[in-house]
Amino acid sequence: MSPKGILVTKFKMTTESISTFIFSGSEWDSEEGVARFFYIIKHKGERFEFTEKLTFPKDQLLSTVPEALLKNVFDNLLLVLGVSYYKLFCPKEIVLQNIQLTKDQATFWNTLYTKGLGEFFYKNKIDFRGLITFPFTDKAKVEPINFSRKERSLIGIGGGKDSIVTAELFKKHKQPFTNFVMTMHPIQEEVVKLTGETSLIVKRELDPFLFELNKRDDIYNGHVPVSSHYAFIGLLCAVLYDYRYVIVSNEQSSNYGNVEYLGMEINHQWSKSFEFETILQEYIRQFITPDVTYFSLLRPLTELGITKRFAQYPQYFSHFSSCNRNFQITKKGSDKKWCGECAKCAFAFVMLATFLSKEQLVGIFGQNLFEKEELMQTYKELLGAADIKPFDCVGTPEEVQVACYLSMQREYRNDPVIKFFEEEVLPKIKDIKKLEQAAFAVSSDHHIPQVFKEVLSDEN
Repeated sequence: MSPKGILVTKFKMTTESISTFIFSGSEWDSEEGVARFFYIIKHKGERFEFTEKLTFPKDQLLSTVPEALLKNVFDNLLLVLGVSYYKLFCPKEIVLQNIQLTKDQATFWNTLYTKGLGEFFYKNKIDFRGLITFPFTDKAKVEPINFSRKERSLIGIGGGKDSIVTAELFKKHKQPFTNFVMTMHPIQEEVVKLTGETSLIVKRELDPFLFELNKRDDIYNGHVPVSSHYAFIGLLCAVLYDYRYVIVSNEQSSNYGNVEYLGMEINHQWSKSFEFETILQEYIRQFITPDVTYFSLLRPLTELGITKRFAQYPQYFSHFSSCNRNFQITKKGSDKKWCGECAKCAFAFVMLATFLSKEQLVGIFGQNLFEKEELMQTYKELLGAADIKPFDCVGTPEEVQVACYLSMQREYRNDPVIKFFEEEVLPKIKDIKKLEQAAFAVSSDHHIPQVFKEVLSDEN
């Protein structure tokens, strides 16, 4: 077993060892509910070893999981969690120890790493073309394993409005579910308490040496596709605790990219996109098990459509938050649920302004973000009046334009942001009513199983 924490050694550098990333294995302690994942990097004469740890609730762990299925899921978790360590140096050579992939599996992982790290490559000016090539062999034989699950669901709860809407829709339609939470934050704790349902909490511990290395000048830093991590951890939970469905709350808007770079659309939200959901569903069905299904319940809806539904649940207004600064691993969160400075806060504010009074909205955020001069550039970016959409989990410029238009007709009209929209953006929009209709449209592109379609049917 590799030790946790710092391990840096020098070795004689050869042509073959200039830069290599090794997935060295995993281990599972079923009695303690602890999983560990091991990685090695060899880079320019240095060797680094990392251990990531996941801790699962010991209660109700199944002891009857087929060994082959368990190994398969852990192998795939090893691969997806590895992206956090791979990005330190982005080695060209990838080595898999005790794992054999088919060509189709390797293609999936090449896609996940390349598109999932798209923003990271863009911001670090890395040429990703041909960089990531997971090894495969024609000898690999990977068969999905049937493992019948109970007809019940895990719903991922992040503390924001989207997962709240999913949970409340399930409650309305009397669909059984359990809140699935990664490393419970006080905001998530408040939200899950209000749902009134039980929770399955997984604690994730990245190797602390990762953060030490991040201080070095020769290390790359940046965004990773964390939603893909949660997807595979949710899959393992479904296997270990007897659930049929792993449900997330990703919307239409997550398909919209930020910028093009080296011929590829860069999308901050790629691991929340319909493309990722589609290839992951097929990967699980073809290579792991057909008895667990991952999907987004809110995929047919826009951000405005989701916010309209969220506005019906005032009991959550003083408890939820979509501000990512609360959930940063390396920084302590403040007592405030909303920083009032980031693109996510600015976006959430304009979405909610469409449906809530100014008194309600200022009560949630503690201030009127439409009046903040320092947020004007952010709103220009959100509106599509600047070169690039913010790299954050925000909706499309068209959705923001419609939200500003609807807010303009209410008590926000004299606020600086809305005045800017009315004077500078609205005159350039050909048909705002047509845009409004599209901003509330329900898409037919989704993977919602038939059994859950009624959950959204009367909400359209």
